[in-house]
Amino acid sequence: MAQSVDSRGPQTREEDARFPSVDPRTGEVIDYHPMDDEAAVRSAVAAAREAAAWWGGLGFAQRRRRLLSWCSALTQRIDELAGLITMETGKPRDDARLECVLVVAHLDWAARNAERVLRRRRVRSGLLMLQEASTVEYQPYGVIGVIGPWNYPAHTPMGSISYALAAGNAVVFKPSELTPGVGRALAESLAAVVPEYPLLHVVTGFAETGAALCRAGVDKLAFTGSAGTAKKVMAACAQTLTPVVLECGGTDAMLVDSDANLAAAADAAVWGAMANAGQTCVGVERVYVVDEVAQEFTERVVAQTRRLRAGGEPSADLGPITRPSQVEVIRDHLADALARGGTALLGGVESVRPPYVEPVVLADVPETSRAVIEETFGPTLTVHRVANLDDAVARVNAGRYGLGAAVFSAHRGAEIARKLRCGMVAINSVISYAAVPSLPFGGVGDSGFGRVHGAEGLREFARAKAVTRRRFPPAVRVLTFARPAWAMRLLLRIVRVRYGR
Repeated sequence: MAQSVDSRGPQTREEDARFPSVDPRTGEVIDYHPMDDEAAVRSAVAAAREAAAWWGGLGFAQRRRRLLSWCSALTQRIDELAGLITMETGKPRDDARLECVLVVAHLDWAARNAERVLRRRRVRSGLLMLQEASTVEYQPYGVIGVIGPWNYPAHTPMGSISYALAAGNAVVFKPSELTPGVGRALAESLAAVVPEYPLLHVVTGFAETGAALCRAGVDKLAFTGSAGTAKKVMAACAQTLTPVVLECGGTDAMLVDSDANLAAAADAAVWGAMANAGQTCVGVERVYVVDEVAQEFTERVVAQTRRLRAGGEPSADLGPITRPSQVEVIRDHLADALARGGTALLGGVESVRPPYVEPVVLADVPETSRAVIEETFGPTLTVHRVANLDDAVARVNAGRYGLGAAVFSAHRGAEIARKLRCGMVAINSVISYAAVPSLPFGGVGDSGFGRVHGAEGLREFARAKAVTRRRFPPAVRVLTFARPAWAMRLLLRIVRVRYGR
């Protein structure tokens, strides 16, 4: 029978250093996992390097066949994997199933498109180098380190893992200490269909394990988490000039124009803000709605949100706040917003009932409040009236984050999307870009840099190599100490005629 624990801290036993993964709904221990130290992490990287040499040498067709087998195996085990996600995060089972669907969709796309995106291709050599045949090829880095989050413990890290593997790398994955079981389940499912070498190594533990992975000699590291932790990761990787991909969350906004479909906009706002109990990096945290439709839009949002219920039972719409410390962040943001003059249209500070938070909708919240400028990461939404969408764009772009956004407008959607300083925009929907495998995913500013998903995500995990091959002797020999005096005069004459007009 499962045991109950009072905290999520590490638990040490005489024979081993382990820590528990805990069901946040009940406090019951699901399993114990090793506290991997620096030596264990370095051992995993060394083993992954051996696997990477084999995997990278297989070629695209062989990797595709094996990855598609993994995709099939994961598809057949969706309910099993979803059940584990639900246990470790507390999210409703259907939310976990949806996450698993995204996992297999992205893995399938990466496997099927890696050769098309990364194969060697010819490029033009230009007038001055006509004698050279020029090509670009993409080679795997070798070993990719991945540090994943707890809110989407399968989909988010697999956005790096799938594309890194398809590009020919092996991976060492450090899942969140809150969801280590999901990480191990992913690795075990891959090992079952690719038994030759362990391509996906999992190391478990707390911050020290993640820091050890940064120092362990991986060839590139992909991190998802807070901006503060991302800076520490980047600083650690800088010591060895290890390149990084950072996805750091945001305070994503929805903009609603006067000609928007208000029923669709309200439905999207509620789902974007409240799904997964608001624990979504690209979830809607604030809405800017044009004055003339603000009243109707707000009434629709409040009416829909009022029907949602948080709890641990299967019929609940929202699960718990997975990380216990986040409950106090949500409480502080709500208290700050109300103290600064915000109005609670639904719920308030009293909605915080650890480990659950009932949905909260606020209005008249100042732009300087923590609920606007910082990531709340809970089932809360602030609604702001604006004179027009240009005012809304200015407010959104003034922030330090720039991950995703949404625009609801019948006529200006594409125009407004281009003006927003962020990595992704959904027009007349929310978060839809995350479900499109061919689109890149990532942010700007404090939301990080680099991209996962799509062709850009594949190239993120491969080195571009330039190659030239001489086809015939050059007409003018200038790349030699033996060049005649007239060669540079002729070259300059050609350049001035060609480029100086």
